[in-house]
Amino acid sequence: MEQIILSGADGEDLPVYVIEETQLSGVKYLLVCDSQDENEDADAFILKEVSEDNGEVIYDVVEDDVEFDAVAKLFEELVGDEADIDY
Repeated sequence: MEQIILSGADGEDLPVYVIEETQLSGVKYLLVCDSQDENEDADAFILKEVSEDNGEVIYDVVEDDVEFDAVAKLFEELVGDEADIDY
């Protein structure tokens, strides 16, 4: 799995691992988790690409319920039983 580093508003870095990526209406989304161990339960997040600045991509957590549900359904189809996505 590809690792990316998320930088929080408090300046703390959080390494996450990309499980899958997709696009919906021209917007790129990532399904990421906080553990690389496939046998371990991990927290997963859906991130939305919001901008690209000087080659650095900026992602934000999807908070809108309608948007989240639509993207979660896409990811569930892509990853099947690999992830249990609650929406």
